[in-house]
Amino acid sequence: METWHPAACGDIDIVIAADGTWYHGGQPILREALTRLFATVLRRDADGDTFLVTPAEKLRITVEDAPFLAVEMDAGDPDAPVLTFRTNMGDVVMADAEHPLRLCSDARGFVPYLRVRGRLEAKLTRSLAVVLADRLQVDGDRAYVLSAGTRFYVADDGSSPQIQGADA
Repeated sequence: METWHPAACGDIDIVIAADGTWYHGGQPILREALTRLFATVLRRDADGDTFLVTPAEKLRITVEDAPFLAVEMDAGDPDAPVLTFRTNMGDVVMADAEHPLRLCSDARGFVPYLRVRGRLEAKLTRSLAVVLADRLQVDGDRAYVLSAGTRFYVADDGSSPQIQGADA
């Protein structure tokens, strides 16, 4: 899908709210199968815009925060943690160098995100953020979470993830 660049482009009145609810024309889309189908053709381009993309058309939608929510987490072995998340759209993603955690600390508090695919992220639910915050470790004056041998450092400005190998 990342290589699809259809000629027909435009906008569609679809909004993914910060709470993960999908809306069309101001009304919630109640069919989970439909939102999951749409999620499979979702793409965020380098300019930050999010689109539904098919081989025939590319339609810009509005995303209030992140298009997905991480709703479950499995920490795996405590001695060698591998954090695996399930999203509200059914994706199962392991936090690693290819799927980094972006750990923000701002006016909203501790707000973690996980890259699901491409430039698309899942915001962790508040309850998962609390569980993840309990896993924070400290290296000097920097806090991080370890998963799959990778350290994901907390950024205090919402910037891109700061990542290092576990032995760095």
